Amino acid sequence: MNCIHPTPDEPEFLTAEMLYIDPETCIDCGACIDECPVSAILPDDQLELKDEPYLQINADYYKDHDVDGGFVSPPKQPKLPADKTLDVAIVGAGPAAFYAAGELAKRGQIRVHMFDRLPTPYGLVRAGVAPDHAKTKGVEGTFASTERKANFTYHLNVDVGTHITHDELSSRYGAILYAVGAPHDRRLNIPGEELAGSFAATEFVAWYNGHPAYTDHTFDLSGERAVVIGNGNVALDVARILLEDDDVLGTTDIADHALAALRESSIREVVVLGRRGIEHAAFTNSEFLSLGDLDGIDVVIEPEELALSEAAQSALDDDTLDSTVATKIRLAREFSERPRTEGNKRIVFRFLASPLEMEGDGAVQRVHCMRNEYAPSGAASPTSETFEVDASVVVRSVGYRGQPIPGLPFDRDRNVVPNTDARVTDGPDGPVLPGLYVAGWIRRGPTGGIGRNRLCGEQAAAAIIADFAGDALAEPELSADDVADLVTSRGAERVGLDGWKRIDAEERAAGKATGRRRVKLVTVDELVATARRTEPDEAVG
Repeated sequence: MNCIHPTPDEPEFLTAEMLYIDPETCIDCGACIDECPVSAILPDDQLELKDEPYLQINADYYKDHDVDGGFVSPPKQPKLPADKTLDVAIVGAGPAAFYAAGELAKRGQIRVHMFDRLPTPYGLVRAGVAPDHAKTKGVEGTFASTERKANFTYHLNVDVGTHITHDELSSRYGAILYAVGAPHDRRLNIPGEELAGSFAATEFVAWYNGHPAYTDHTFDLSGERAVVIGNGNVALDVARILLEDDDVLGTTDIADHALAALRESSIREVVVLGRRGIEHAAFTNSEFLSLGDLDGIDVVIEPEELALSEAAQSALDDDTLDSTVATKIRLAREFSERPRTEGNKRIVFRFLASPLEMEGDGAVQRVHCMRNEYAPSGAASPTSETFEVDASVVVRSVGYRGQPIPGLPFDRDRNVVPNTDARVTDGPDGPVLPGLYVAGWIRRGPTGGIGRNRLCGEQAAAAIIADFAGDALAEPELSADDVADLVTSRGAERVGLDGWKRIDAEERAAGKATGRRRVKLVTVDELVATARRTEPDEAVG
């Protein structure tokens, strides 16, 4: 009935933080409940008390959005050449990669080979989504249905660039899709950033999620206060994990080494700093709202922290402010009015504040900050007022950045591979390089979550299919059938589907025994050993 908005055809879809169901158009058929990969849709009369605020959030959206009902016809699929097949290499195994693979693998004439340098797939769903967000991790079920298709092949624990080059991929595959994300953190470039106790959210998140490259990292959590610089969803994840009750974390798939360290943590307060005001806060309303459900943790926002720009205040007064922003302000004001409980841990939000310097004798002891204010133009401008926050931990959560991919052009101004509609171009606004595609954060920059990466992956797949149908892809010189032998000869301990299934089964069995979703294996050696483990009559995958 076209009752869920914004749709992929509506401009706001690319920036929407969630989707909204129009109660006037909805006919309660329930089809969306089955389709939603993370079980996020429920009838309003079946909501738990803690989820009832979503009714108002959904209603707020339709205060300033008009919708038109009616059935939506699926887009017409291009006809593929009957006498040809296409081998596609996908580099990366995260959400954008998998949603692209899912679309491609629906076509029997297309074979998909997926490469990842880790022995495990799913990218940030496994190594980035917070362990206490089990529903979000439910998209793994969608990915698993793709990996089981007969025309899908894994090449896990294979590093493109080491075990096989870009040119070698080009000579074997008619199309190559890079969906490698944006793995590096952005820097603050302020004095003291290199002090012990200052680290990037990318490191911390990978550590507590059991990413093999970060298992040997250590973090000194012996102090009582941490500062998180930035206020996106990752910043809120970090704040929550630092303070979450041990018993709650102990039911998740958090890495055992992280769980042990957090049990010994002395941190009782996390201060979240944002350069701009609440109207520009980068977190989504659902993530913000969920902080209020944490047992033993107060969300602290002083009323004076909620200053608005003149334009936002005027629009709010006139009831013309964007509904998502208005909801964010409303939620923040409600948090500011909540009573606080003595002895509780605290997440303290400071808006319109920028870090100037991290200070300490060999390790972080305080953060020197500057107050900002809204100029008449609406920009956040510095003032002469400064303040200090004592802290022994500073987590930098100001964004991710992509890195160049050998063999592909790179836009260093935006830290992305230049492209037009997912097709790689020879520099910004340059000509298309046939057979090369990008999806996810390396295509558009580090914005948007799983939902937006789904659209991005599906758009890349559509571009590949259209080019194949239009005879725009060159025939490769060699066959892709020798890739497994090639990478093995280069020293790769390649993990295929059978190996990944053994890893998955081992982790889930260990989790079941302890009441957890899974207990992760966190080193490459133990992951590969588990993948290689066979029964007497079982062949290695």
